[in-house]
Amino acid sequence: VQLQASGGGLVQPGESLRLSCLASGFTLDDYVIGWFRQAPGREREIVSAISRTANTSYYADSVKGRFAISRDNAKNMVYLQMNSLKPEDTAVYYCAASGSYYATRLAEYIYWGQGTQVTVSS
Repeated sequence: VQLQASGGGLVQPGESLRLSCLASGFTLDDYVIGWFRQAPGREREIVSAISRTANTSYYADSVKGRFAISRDNAKNMVYLQMNSLKPEDTAVYYCAASGSYYATRLAEYIYWGQGTQVTVSS
């Protein structure tokens, strides 16, 4: 079982990035997928989550209206489109999988990717 996050980088405030999460070794559509982030000195927090069939999604208040989560189960991929990035979005971003019906808590996620760094700075 493996989740591989990619797409991070260094961008200026107001710019966009799209993160990708490639799943392997398991059937993606059996799992809720979440994106989390962890900034230096802070706890890991949920950013967004998407249900198995993509009919339900969750966003943290801090990213509502700026980020969009999507999934392509046929390609074993989940995406996080991040627009209007702010310096406070700087963090390592992780994708994770949960077998729960709907999961927004860190403890519900059992498989984790390695993280990709997002830095927003002028």
